[in-house]
Amino acid sequence: MNRMPLIRRALPIALAAALVLPAASALAQQARPAAAPAATAQAGSPSQLVLANTERVLKTLESRRAEFTRDRAALQTFVTSEFNTMFDRDYAARQVLGRHGRGAADADVKAFGDALADNLMRRYGSSLLDFNAQLRVRIKSEQPLPRGLGVRVSSELLRSGGEPIPVDFLMRQSGGTWKVFDVSVEGVSFVQTFRQQFDAELQRKSIQQVARELRSGQIQAAAE
Repeated sequence: MNRMPLIRRALPIALAAALVLPAASALAQQARPAAAPAATAQAGSPSQLVLANTERVLKTLESRRAEFTRDRAALQTFVTSEFNTMFDRDYAARQVLGRHGRGAADADVKAFGDALADNLMRRYGSSLLDFNAQLRVRIKSEQPLPRGLGVRVSSELLRSGGEPIPVDFLMRQSGGTWKVFDVSVEGVSFVQTFRQQFDAELQRKSIQQVARELRSGQIQAAAE
């Protein structure tokens, strides 16, 4: 069965759900203790933050569904604001750029990361409305990444009448806070997907040119 349409719909909510780092202790207290790994984690831990933020985003989407359906600009504003606060754009951009980013100026990496994120949210943000009110999140585990690079928070999006959607969040400490730098939906990694997509472009063009074309829409970020 071709599961790519499901992955394309799940990717925006997976990105948006963990992309705000609120006051950790306050929101962690609001997280329901339904998932054992999250319930036993310390308040403010990566798994608690993923749980609390995902539940908050889902609740907001449902309460504002009618508004967002009428006003797609309001939906885009919401998704972008979620994305901007928590996602480690610069670090993720360097991972996507791979060998092409070695020795690249920080300003060029930032421009590429911003253009990629904005293009992605424009392209897939409306897919958030495809999910029904019964969507829930369950935290499965929190494991350290090799070489002390951060942690992997494994979760599932639970759908009424459908199979769970596995979603992993890779997080690292940056500026004293936990930030997401990669999201994997059913084993399909955000970083790996876009590294493969942009490799050919970056062999022929500069990082600045690819960023400009992403910004203008000449190139589309495709979660394929």
